[in-house]
Amino acid sequence: MFIADVARQRFGYDAPDLAELVQWADIIDGARYGSAQEAVELKAPAMKLTLVIEGAQGSEIIHKIIAWMRRCKLAEIVQQPEIQQLYVPLYERHVRSIDIIQKRSETGDGVVFFDLVGDNIEGYNKFIPYYLFPESIYTVSVSTSSFRTKVSVGSNPWAKEPVEHNLATICERYGGGGHPRVGAISFEIGAVEKARQVAAEIRQELGT
Repeated sequence: MFIADVARQRFGYDAPDLAELVQWADIIDGARYGSAQEAVELKAPAMKLTLVIEGAQGSEIIHKIIAWMRRCKLAEIVQQPEIQQLYVPLYERHVRSIDIIQKRSETGDGVVFFDLVGDNIEGYNKFIPYYLFPESIYTVSVSTSSFRTKVSVGSNPWAKEPVEHNLATICERYGGGGHPRVGAISFEIGAVEKARQVAAEIRQELGT
């Protein structure tokens, strides 16, 4: 969006055929979703493509998508057989992650907590907790991957109550980081109990 604005304002160049792409790039890059439903239900073609791009193995399909974007609408790209072949299993995994997070979640004092250790989920849509529990303010989770154990901390962009805690500052105390609304802490592989202890402390702090 910034590039498009500068090109139009300073150089008089406008590309209406890319307007849809520019608009969605701005929304996705800045997580400026209108609602948790928009972010999680993946109804828009741009959201479907985002799932494919984030789950891509290697850069070959990314280069193809970029080439398609030069001449095709996003809805047309999503219907490409290569995209559908990748999208369907990724979407199934996405739906499964929603179900697992709902089952694992504990809520209280405006905080959603869930532990995904042992569920074989390396990544998930970070807006799922707010989709499932719209009244929540914060989320704290523990997960594992092939290279780390992780505590994730986030805040609800659509929270009805003010977000008063700086999550970056909290995570920095444990060797992590982030920014005021989202943060994370990485531990070595196998440090599950340490991660759970830290998550419990943060959960308690955010609930006060």
